[in-house]
Amino acid sequence: MDPNANRNLLLSVLATMLVLVLVQVAASHGTEYQIRILNNIAIFIVLAVSYNLVNGVTGQFSLAPNAFVALGAYTSALLTLTPAEKEISFIIEPCIWPLSVITTPFIVSLLAAGLVSAVLAFVMGFPVFRTRGDYLAIVTLGFGEVVRVIANNTQSITNGPLGLKGIAEYTTLWWSWGAAIVTVFLIARLIRSSYGMAMKAIKYDEAAAEAVGINTYWHKMLAFTTSGFFQGIGGGLLAHLITTISPTLFTFFLTFNLLIIIVMGGLGSTTGAIIAAVLFTWGGEWLRFVDEPMDLGFVEIPGIPGMRMVIFSCILIFIMIFARHGIMGTREFNWNWLCRKLGVGGRSR
Repeated sequence: MDPNANRNLLLSVLATMLVLVLVQVAASHGTEYQIRILNNIAIFIVLAVSYNLVNGVTGQFSLAPNAFVALGAYTSALLTLTPAEKEISFIIEPCIWPLSVITTPFIVSLLAAGLVSAVLAFVMGFPVFRTRGDYLAIVTLGFGEVVRVIANNTQSITNGPLGLKGIAEYTTLWWSWGAAIVTVFLIARLIRSSYGMAMKAIKYDEAAAEAVGINTYWHKMLAFTTSGFFQGIGGGLLAHLITTISPTLFTFFLTFNLLIIIVMGGLGSTTGAIIAAVLFTWGGEWLRFVDEPMDLGFVEIPGIPGMRMVIFSCILIFIMIFARHGIMGTREFNWNWLCRKLGVGGRSR
């Protein structure tokens, strides 16, 4: 046992309280634009940390997070819209019963979003984990596309290509950052448990893990289902932040963004996923100027929408060539390391 466990626990509590104080300051004094960016950062932390559990910690190359985010977003939105709002939105074909009459509080819709995504991840895991490597990536990629196509064609449930509009803007800084803190805490605890150790063993050598008695199949299912739950929560938060969702929002592009984040942060590092989520979201806003026309004095560059994603793609290629381990590699932030750097004493093992 770490002899500095009590000190580290106290520091973790103080750090969490500091984050909550900063959230209160931002909520009270931040502009609408700043609050929107902070909400996006928190939601991407939820999505990246949960995605990293499957791809980074367990080493299973899944390309399905856009499917779970879509399920969470639609589930949460359908449960919070009132019957009157659904009647207005579903103009081509009415919403099916009982969805047409159900309305729940936001917290219930969020939990339902997580549960629906988790159940589907569990069911999907049975065929998915019969495959490995590239085949697993192809199967999960196909699943993500299937969910998007279903959302596009089930008019009486998702309103088809028209999507859902007028969703209540329930996602505040308290909801998004509260979800981010809970997600990081629970997934970090899972990774440090015996289940997390088994997941890491599967990542490094699945055959060896099986040889020492680890049930690799069910540990992969646990990682996949847990990841699906939190991605569903993230989808619910996203739906109630942007207030309008449609199938075009949940393409492979969303998965690609999350892949950039966890590779940039370091596959297997929760700390890296958090840092990269912050840099990616903030950097995406900062780089908006490259999408606009630019006059450099000697040459005028026309605006090219999406140019910032080209830049992010170049950054990803650069990382894969020159910094394969990302920002953190597989390392995690810990208080013992920080105290040693600051010269603050502590008991050694």
